[in-house]
Amino acid sequence: MFQSLGVIMVAAGVMYLFVPHDENVEPVEAKDYRVELITAQRAAPYPVLAPEGLGDDWKATVVSYKREQGDAWKLGFLSPDAQYVSVNQSTAEPKKFVPKITHEAKDTGRTQTVAGQVWQRWEGPKYDALVRTEGGTTTVVTGTASFERLAEMAGALRAQQA
Repeated sequence: MFQSLGVIMVAAGVMYLFVPHDENVEPVEAKDYRVELITAQRAAPYPVLAPEGLGDDWKATVVSYKREQGDAWKLGFLSPDAQYVSVNQSTAEPKKFVPKITHEAKDTGRTQTVAGQVWQRWEGPKYDALVRTEGGTTTVVTGTASFERLAEMAGALRAQQA
């Protein structure tokens, strides 16, 4: 029994030495999303939203436009407090699109006014969200961040035209 325990301890020690540790992790590099934004502006049947005026401490990390998935635009950020926030737009059916994007968040029945626009508040086990549907397009600001941060992003969104 002691020999088995010794072998396991040696194996655990070797794995510890070769598993990367985050002591000297490189900071997240901001992604330049201008090319993808221009592509989405030209292809989307709706005004594409992107933030304006957020500080340099917001770092874009994810960007995509998928015509075949309901003209889905996604722009993800790491907030100043290291939480994920993403802007998602689509012409897909809201009852399917919103739960998919928010990882099964549910409509709370409450609303929040941000920059003069009324957003629905959704809460979920993984992501919370602010949701607005207008002109056949659903916009979702979602992520692990607080509703305060989600509202900060929603308030910074501006229609981008090519």
